[in-house]
Amino acid sequence: MYILFFICMLGIISIAPIHFLSVEHLKLQEKYGKQKGTKIAKIFGLISGWGFFIFLIGTWISPQPRFIIPIFQNISILIPIINFSIHLFHLIVSMPFLIFGAWLGIAGVKEITLKVAETHQPKKIITTGIYSIIRHPQYFGAILAHVGISILLSSLYSLLSTPLIIIFNYLISWKEEKELIKEFGKDYEDYKKNVPMLIPKLRR
Repeated sequence: MYILFFICMLGIISIAPIHFLSVEHLKLQEKYGKQKGTKIAKIFGLISGWGFFIFLIGTWISPQPRFIIPIFQNISILIPIINFSIHLFHLIVSMPFLIFGAWLGIAGVKEITLKVAETHQPKKIITTGIYSIIRHPQYFGAILAHVGISILLSSLYSLLSTPLIIIFNYLISWKEEKELIKEFGKDYEDYKKNVPMLIPKLRR
């Protein structure tokens, strides 16, 4: 009955190896040559990035048990396009997650450009703006958005899958950093010492 949800979760898991390949720039360039290796990494990056986004949306909207926080439960808003009833208290609780998550994602893309965000091929270490307080703002933003939308749509399985989404984002952050150290050496090591991976540094 809930097979679509589990297909989306398997899709997210299957994206991880593709993402790992997409950030192995030096290895791919050594194997296929600089131009071809860079192109292959870019393709893998686009597949993994958009694939994760699509499968994540699937976990939110796929058929699954719905839960209701028993406060203002009689007040709801119907969204006819996707046939969801959004309960008022769920809307109130989810908004901080959605707003902060969206801000992190937008700020991250703005700082590194959409091209780098899609292909995971930075030309230099970015330490300004949002990257001065967190090393992976988009991944932390994705975690917050996942929690927020799961609450907003009352998606029980989606909310329960949050630990897996956290582990996924941690692993791809870890893999990216291994490759960034290979590419940028001590400069990235120093950056790591001063800026946290996934929890923003509130004090400079």
